[in-house]
Amino acid sequence: MAESVKVVAKNSKAYHDYFIEEKFEAGIELAGTEVKSIRMGNVNLKDSFCIIKEGQLTVHGMHISPYEKGNIFNKDPRRPRRLLMHRREIMRLFGRLKQDGLALIPLSIYFKGPRVKLELGLARGKKLYDKRESAARRDAKREIDRTMKARNR
Repeated sequence: MAESVKVVAKNSKAYHDYFIEEKFEAGIELAGTEVKSIRMGNVNLKDSFCIIKEGQLTVHGMHISPYEKGNIFNKDPRRPRRLLMHRREIMRLFGRLKQDGLALIPLSIYFKGPRVKLELGLARGKKLYDKRESAARRDAKREIDRTMKARNR
């Protein structure tokens, strides 16, 4: 039986700033009030990034708003959170990051069954001219779609 996937938040800025070469799925270590806050959609992935340090994969800059009914159990909204992957996967990622000059960027956060998962992208930074080119391509596609729609009426 397939597990249901419910996307909570996407990092659309990542697709604008980076070329995504490969995608990975990681679990995330959270407190109970953080999970409740994520269920309500109070999470922001903008400007977040991942670091591998001492064999541990952590996400920095991810903002999970405090749960309103959480009182003393609420954690710091921007604290670094540990990501859960197999050690060999983390070491393979570490090698790629050091060798190729890539970055590890969170792309989306979602529920897979009862568990919270984070989709990570192995990303290469875009230059300004790449951003202009992709914007021009998007505008051209929008214009083509508009004329096709007008012609089919």
